[in-house]
Amino acid sequence: MKIISYNVNGIRAAIKKGLIEWLDNEKPDIVCFQEIKALKEQIDIKAFENIGYKFNYWFSANKKGYSGVGIISKYKPIKVKYGTDISYMDFEGRNIRLDFENFSVMSLYIPSGTNFKRLEFKLKYMDDFLDYISLLSENINNLIIAGDYNICHKPIDIHDPLRNKNVSGFLPIEREWLQKFIDLGFIDSFRIFNKSAHNYSWWTYRANARVNNKGWRIDYIMASKYLKEKIKSAKILQNIIHSDHCPISIVIQD
Repeated sequence: MKIISYNVNGIRAAIKKGLIEWLDNEKPDIVCFQEIKALKEQIDIKAFENIGYKFNYWFSANKKGYSGVGIISKYKPIKVKYGTDISYMDFEGRNIRLDFENFSVMSLYIPSGTNFKRLEFKLKYMDDFLDYISLLSENINNLIIAGDYNICHKPIDIHDPLRNKNVSGFLPIEREWLQKFIDLGFIDSFRIFNKSAHNYSWWTYRANARVNNKGWRIDYIMASKYLKEKIKSAKILQNIIHSDHCPISIVIQD
């Protein structure tokens, strides 16, 4: 079972850049999207259905052209959960979950802290989301949370840790939160297989950052520790370009 997570930075734009053709070639079973920036009726659903994703679910932000998440699947889920029932989170369309027989998959888009007001919002979101996942994990112990966490965990996850130490996405409080999240019982799947530096999932559009690999690893597929033995691979697909992010993947034994 191959699962991909991808912040597409606008799903309509990504489709125009060849997203459908790439998915048809890559053949993941489930894809978690973030930052779709579209309402469901604005998305070419038929294009996904035509390549095998008969089951697709979208949770858009109330604000048009902003945020939003989605999951497409070749298999029918037992349950679909839109949002977290925490209104200010759900207003921005940042969370959707599909439950299957042997595991659950969540697409997550944590806010960025682009200014002081948004950083305050991000930190509140993170704290409330941690509480939400703590409770959820009591009932679902085979949870995969894939998405854009907007946080680099460790210095090897960012190209210039010294210069970025006071920048949102690498603040000590954010990194400590991510460790707390992991300590709830989750595994950073990529680091099971690859512990080296210079593996990034996002690059600014400025100053040829992607060409020079001056990036940040802010996209993760976190899996419940109970799934560890079922994880067969985890990768960052750096050469795939439809967005300022690249897709990440995990293969699990279903």
